[in-house]
Amino acid sequence: MTGKHKENFNQNYLNYVNSFDPPTKHFKNCFRAFMVGGLICCIGQFLRYMLERLFGLSGDVLAGTVSIFLIFLGTFLTGLGVYDRIGRNAGAGSIVPITGFANSVASPAMEFKTEGFIYGLAAKMFIVAGPIIVYGVLVGATTGIVYYILGLFGVV
Repeated sequence: MTGKHKENFNQNYLNYVNSFDPPTKHFKNCFRAFMVGGLICCIGQFLRYMLERLFGLSGDVLAGTVSIFLIFLGTFLTGLGVYDRIGRNAGAGSIVPITGFANSVASPAMEFKTEGFIYGLAAKMFIVAGPIIVYGVLVGATTGIVYYILGLFGVV
């Protein structure tokens, strides 16, 4: 095939393949993601108010306790198989908050538990969340260094 015929063939093939794809509903998907992510954040805010009022927690202790509750909730719902259904319907709205991070750690741990504690659970648990942790630490350290350098020059 010559270059022009090959290009036409590739375009025809792509058109043929795309004719089988269902149209993407971007607005509907974004709306669901926004609503579910917002609902998860509202649950976190409700927990924050309740812990503040009932137990008098404040500051870092309050923030840490709310984070622990949300991580537990995400892991618990993953264990029940509920979080996967939420993720299928909500998309990115379910993976952005801290509960999505808990899900990304708990899902591989559950999937590979049959391979044993070391080679299954411990080795595979961070298969999804590992890069997030690495880049999070890297960006956090880089940001700290930049702020430190800016502080030396009196900018911050």
